[in-house]
Amino acid sequence: MPIVAQSTETTDWVSRFADEVIEESERRAPGKPVVVASGLSPSGPIHLGNLREVMTPHLVADEIRRRGREVRHLISWDDYDRYRKVPAGIAGVDESWAEHIGKPLTSVPAPQGSPYPNWAEHFRAAMVESLAELGVEFDGISQTEQYTSGAYREQVLHAMKHRQDIDAVLAQYRTKAKGGAKKSQKPVDEAELEAAEGSGAASEDDGSSGSAGYFPYKPYCGNCGKDLTTVTHYDDDSTELTYSCTACGFSETVRLDEFNRGKLVWKVDWPMRWAYEGVVFEPSGVDHSSPGSSFQVGGQIVGIFGGKQPIGPMYAFVGISGMAKMSSSRGGVPTPADALKIMEPQILRWLYARRRPNQSFKIAFDQEIQRLYDEWDRLDAKVSDGTALPGDVAAHSRAVRTAAGELPRTARPLPYRTLASVADVSAGHEDQALRILSELDPEQPLVSLDEARPRYDRAEAWINTHVPADQRTIVRDEPDVELLKSLDEASRESVRLLVDGLAEHWSLDGLTHLVYGVPKVRAGFPADATPKELPPEIKTAQRTFFALLYHLLVGRDTGPRLPTLLLAVGQDRVRKLLGE
Repeated sequence: MPIVAQSTETTDWVSRFADEVIEESERRAPGKPVVVASGLSPSGPIHLGNLREVMTPHLVADEIRRRGREVRHLISWDDYDRYRKVPAGIAGVDESWAEHIGKPLTSVPAPQGSPYPNWAEHFRAAMVESLAELGVEFDGISQTEQYTSGAYREQVLHAMKHRQDIDAVLAQYRTKAKGGAKKSQKPVDEAELEAAEGSGAASEDDGSSGSAGYFPYKPYCGNCGKDLTTVTHYDDDSTELTYSCTACGFSETVRLDEFNRGKLVWKVDWPMRWAYEGVVFEPSGVDHSSPGSSFQVGGQIVGIFGGKQPIGPMYAFVGISGMAKMSSSRGGVPTPADALKIMEPQILRWLYARRRPNQSFKIAFDQEIQRLYDEWDRLDAKVSDGTALPGDVAAHSRAVRTAAGELPRTARPLPYRTLASVADVSAGHEDQALRILSELDPEQPLVSLDEARPRYDRAEAWINTHVPADQRTIVRDEPDVELLKSLDEASRESVRLLVDGLAEHWSLDGLTHLVYGVPKVRAGFPADATPKELPPEIKTAQRTFFALLYHLLVGRDTGPRLPTLLLAVGQDRVRKLLGE
């Protein structure tokens, strides 16, 4: 048995899969590159749920590369799939696009204003750009190019020759109604519908079936270009195929051994590719893994093509801040590009690396992103000082680097919530943002915003695009005279203590000590007294004091962290707004 390079990080799911994949690859194709695969349909925006289809094999492939093994990560772009329907929420697309339903995605015009030649390329290009930013190395395969070039001709002819064998496999999962008995009904998933909706098939994605028999191949019409066709005759010896189109009435007879305008139906196409490419590892979503669905049926059909089913996990769905399962057909779902506007690539990689594929997780576009960054920064510190757990170290390593090297990082990774507050208050004025950030740590002042980039840019984008207008911070232009006049002596004294300490404590840490210390001093305790040394009512006094400061500075009872807000406003303006 070949020797398999074993990982020392036994708590890491990626390493365990890499061990299995290397061993299986050596069993199937000794000495050849390991092949892992993903499949993506550019039928609309490729969302963060689809990204798991790529990140799972990417992380495994990258671990294999780290061990010095040659590996290919294939991404099959299913751009020869039919255009199913007009997606909602895509700019420049209206119901007039419905005339293209049934055509290959590469034959549909791109949304208005797009620089790309067709629908598929428009949505593929955005994903390719995001994958580059994430450090994902892959070999892209256009299924349009594969089919129209004749690359799969032998496989298509083989499928047609063995159509009865394929039909026998699929028949096991079709609904039977004889005598009231039923075999298990396959669940209908979106990918299968895309491959077969409107095909006239006996089953929604099995292929053409009628008086002429079952056929696992769908031609695109030579007149209207749509797949609303039915094969009415096929001769194995001559490969003559006759089809008719229900959309436009066109019919023709072609020789399949030289005809390249059509494709195998989905449940046959996928296992054919496993055999053709020699795929060893490919994950599948839960909607592909149920009894009778694509992955399960493919495991039986792949043998007809002389191949084996890949190993790979079922992966769970990815949610967005409490949203349910994502579906690109609904429109408006966040894409990797959307996430990368508000978070650095390392953070997005970490989200996929730290959870096993069968674990669902959520990606925060709301206030939770601040907590997520705090968690990441704590992990970063633990990794640096050697106190992180092995599994956390492994996930961190996969987030910050690939086998090709480190991903670009922010030179001064200041807290995300601080950067967001500064971006909020400075409202796009970079000189003001730099002034505030340079005063956070007087011992090591920031000399250029570039030191805080790209994290600062991500935080600014989050503030500008995901924080509602009524939650944005607008500092008062003039003091609230009426509120100042209404203050009792205790409140006035608290404000005076704060103002008197501004100059001495003008740094993030200093102002934190000051704003928390004023209520302590007012109650007769030292400013540096710990919570254990204080009665519970001190917390109440602090909350009351903070609410007063927020009202005096921004006109409401909440806002960015007070130390950051004070730095942002500046000493002179703070003194003015606090009536001093």
